[in-house]
Amino acid sequence: MKSMTCEELGGACGLVFRAETFEEIADMSKKHGTEMFHKKDREHMEAMQDMMKKLETPQEMKAWFEAKRLEFDDLPED
Repeated sequence: MKSMTCEELGGACGLVFRAETFEEIADMSKKHGTEMFHKKDREHMEAMQDMMKKLETPQEMKAWFEAKRLEFDDLPED
């Protein structure tokens, strides 16, 4: 089991996600982001806008995703 925070994944808070795989962590982060979007959480909305500016192309998105996967892989087990 490994842990990453919302903020480490480009979000706006310290909520900790714990999972066995990066795909699970990414799914948890996506669900959290969707929840914060529906709540119109200002800080998360700003983080989402910043992320969208950084990842304007599919290549940029893929590179970011792979970098985060490697970051996850390098984390120690909890």
